[in-house]
Amino acid sequence: MTDKVLFEVTEDNLETGLRGVPVGFCTTSFVDPQKGLFYRGKAVSELTNHSPEEVIYLLLYGKVASEQELQEFSQQLKSRGHCSQAVIRHIESLPRQGHPMKLFTEALLILGMLESQEDYQEDCLNLIAKIPHVAAAVINYHAGWGDTPAPNSNLGYMANFTEMLRVPEADKTALQEALTLFNLLHYDHGGGNLSAFVSKAVASGLEDIYGAVAAGMCALEGPRHGKANQDCLEFVKEVIDDLGEDASVDDVEGFIRKRLENGELIFGFGHAVLRAEDARATILYELCHKKFTDHPLAKMALLLREAGPKVLKENPKISNPYPNVDAISGATLSAAGFPYPEYYTVLFGLSRIVGISTQIVYERCFARSGKGTPIVRPKYIYKPA
Repeated sequence: MTDKVLFEVTEDNLETGLRGVPVGFCTTSFVDPQKGLFYRGKAVSELTNHSPEEVIYLLLYGKVASEQELQEFSQQLKSRGHCSQAVIRHIESLPRQGHPMKLFTEALLILGMLESQEDYQEDCLNLIAKIPHVAAAVINYHAGWGDTPAPNSNLGYMANFTEMLRVPEADKTALQEALTLFNLLHYDHGGGNLSAFVSKAVASGLEDIYGAVAAGMCALEGPRHGKANQDCLEFVKEVIDDLGEDASVDDVEGFIRKRLENGELIFGFGHAVLRAEDARATILYELCHKKFTDHPLAKMALLLREAGPKVLKENPKISNPYPNVDAISGATLSAAGFPYPEYYTVLFGLSRIVGISTQIVYERCFARSGKGTPIVRPKYIYKPA
């Protein structure tokens, strides 16, 4: 490959969150502004009928698994998927105060302290296998739903997670379908999203994968990143509280205009990269159309999908007036029997750890012909305050 200038940094690029500044390669996924998310070159919309194990294998190894490879890989995840009793016991001794993402982050550090193999590739596979057990234990403990059962070796990846959750009065069939789809759609999202970048930056100092991913989960917790799904659901509830469950699309359009006139935020629309409706959102909207049109939150989210872009397009300064995945994910989970938005970011983390861990393995073990990327050390220019 010939050397070429990919990007010329000017003062206008400073203090912009590195937006658009190339810093490396991502081998697992990319986001097309119009077509949306791709895993290893395959549109995520083409993978929704695949099992989590198939998609995780694709992300890890860059190819579609044969029947035998998939069977062996699925068995490997099951054999590695049990956390030790010591890990679960320590998780259940932590404080319950605060957002459950704090507890989730602490659980990752505990898992690393007690079960790390100090090998990025082995720990990547172990972490992906064990994270459903960890996430279920965190949610059950934080919610006060009782002890978490051990993983069932007869169940698949997300079926096991759904079974381990002690959700009160849930239809496990509907819940498993929604959780599986949510999980699959959130595995990865390019290399520059905050949680992935932070994790890789921490791993560049040769921190183990558990500590690096824990740092990434702290990044994910913020309302500008993973907590956006929780905030978007609160927005949907606010619209219902204001307009009622029988609101029309015209009512919703008026509500949006009023908020904009008052300088208030409209949640669930726009994206840093996308310039069309998020393909992941489209998939979840289709599920809601199919299964949950009678549920108030799903119904209102569908009305917002119709009214939002119409109003937002009128502002020429808005580059992307279309819904992102957060606009519908929370409503979908609630309608499917998991109306607990404080845990939606944990579910996001459960999923995103797959892509982040895989990216860490590339940067530590394969980048630069196996030397790995150097420690992250960007240049900051001194400026007197």
